[in-house]
Amino acid sequence: MRAAVLTVSDGVHAGVREDASGEALAELLTEDGFEVLRRVVPDERELIVEAIAELAAESSVVLTTGGTGFAPRDVTPEATRTLLDREAPGIAEAIRADAASRTSHALLSRGVSGLRGPTLVVNLPGSTGGCRDGFAVLRPALRHGLELAAGEASSRHEQT
Repeated sequence: MRAAVLTVSDGVHAGVREDASGEALAELLTEDGFEVLRRVVPDERELIVEAIAELAAESSVVLTTGGTGFAPRDVTPEATRTLLDREAPGIAEAIRADAASRTSHALLSRGVSGLRGPTLVVNLPGSTGGCRDGFAVLRPALRHGLELAAGEASSRHEQT
């Protein structure tokens, strides 16, 4: 199964900052058996939209890192929403709730999640810790969610 990591950062794109959060996500996905595609774009709405669309066409899941806060150039959620066929608010809510147990700054996260066709797209924060923690929340349900989104007949929808 293929996954993509999209880092949204002016500094990383310009080569003046290391892509620590993108690297962390790629490592976590690789550990879980995913083949990982990587891309970096600056905080430009049109470039984010283009990158997510291209990566979603090649992957089962696209994890973005960066651009989810209150800064004027943080436009990742707005770019993501233009591409989603169906939102999956429970994912973003769970990631924020988990983060809020550690820091009040989680209240400032505007990340969204949803499906573009069968591909899951999830916005994660730009910090390495935020990415690791967010992925830890997503991880237990990720494979099952991707199977359901792909319409795999062998994956049953489990009710609780």
